[in-house]
Amino acid sequence: MKSTLFPRSKNFLTDDDRRKQKQGKNLLSPAQRMEVDPPFQQTYKTLLEKATKGAAVHKDVVDIIEECELPLIDLGRLNLKNLEKEKCKSEIARASQEWGFFQVVNHGISREILDKMRSEQVKVFKQPFNEKSKEEEFLNLSRGTYRWGTPTATCLKQLSWSEAFHIPMSEIQVSNGFSTALSSTMEQFATTVANLAHKLAEILAEKFDCKSDFIKENCLSSTCYLRMNRYPPCPIPSEVFGLMPHTDSDFLTILHQDEVGGLQLVKDGKWFAVKPNPDALIINIGDLFQAWSNGVYKSVEHRVVTNPRVERFSTAYFFCPSHDTVIQSCYEPSVYRKFSFKEYRQQVQEDVQKLGHKIGLPRFLV
Repeated sequence: MKSTLFPRSKNFLTDDDRRKQKQGKNLLSPAQRMEVDPPFQQTYKTLLEKATKGAAVHKDVVDIIEECELPLIDLGRLNLKNLEKEKCKSEIARASQEWGFFQVVNHGISREILDKMRSEQVKVFKQPFNEKSKEEEFLNLSRGTYRWGTPTATCLKQLSWSEAFHIPMSEIQVSNGFSTALSSTMEQFATTVANLAHKLAEILAEKFDCKSDFIKENCLSSTCYLRMNRYPPCPIPSEVFGLMPHTDSDFLTILHQDEVGGLQLVKDGKWFAVKPNPDALIINIGDLFQAWSNGVYKSVEHRVVTNPRVERFSTAYFFCPSHDTVIQSCYEPSVYRKFSFKEYRQQVQEDVQKLGHKIGLPRFLV
């Protein structure tokens, strides 16, 4: 691991930032930016003004965050002879216990699909905000699919400077309203990533001697979610997160991100910046896997920091069960009481509404 400036300083500009700017990948005019970006400045004017008044006290403070490379696992080894195959499985389990995060290569999702997904995603987000915010008309999506900012924020640390389409897979499969290119690309991406999620879940279940059929029977293509994220440049990166600290409320998350960077996670009580790897997908354990494994696998807190100059894109696949699925630890004595996925989501939403942030699994300790 090496030290790196926390990417929130006004002067922070990575080599990749410069490369992207040189290539013209983020050269929207101010007028175009105003049309495309959500109205953060107007909507959160009061919170931003408070931060500006306090900026003189903190303007010279720059956090130092160490950069880390996540455990890198070559899934091609699963096709080799038994000894190498078992070593690969053990590495997956160990990374899930020690880090809660790892990255994979030779994962079975082609570069063509990943590039098409990114290209279609960028096209959608470059549409005017007034169009995107009418998701029911824009892409024939259900209300609440398009999200930006944090409606419940009462202070800047609760604000997420980002926009996203959080799409149930059941709506993608219907595909009404999507362009042919977007619909087919999302379905291709989700189908191949779902296969990877099932493969990894089966390995993880096998490694702690739990019934792998449980996930196969309850995590269906129609119960999972695809989330396309965009993190616009932020004028006060030292004050605002792109995505505030949280854990994921699923079994597994599979993330495809660009090379801008910004993802950070907690390891041994410290925050680390994840070094982007353009050839890898990032896998992280969700709350449900931690509960089901009775704490063997770790759902780790993570966040995204903002960049003052360059936008960031990512696509996440959330591997979820049906709402009525009951999560119960495989071992006794159980760390967590049993609960349904619906109950868990409702509790998370209630806490966010009341407290401004998620509590998660601690609510369900025995």
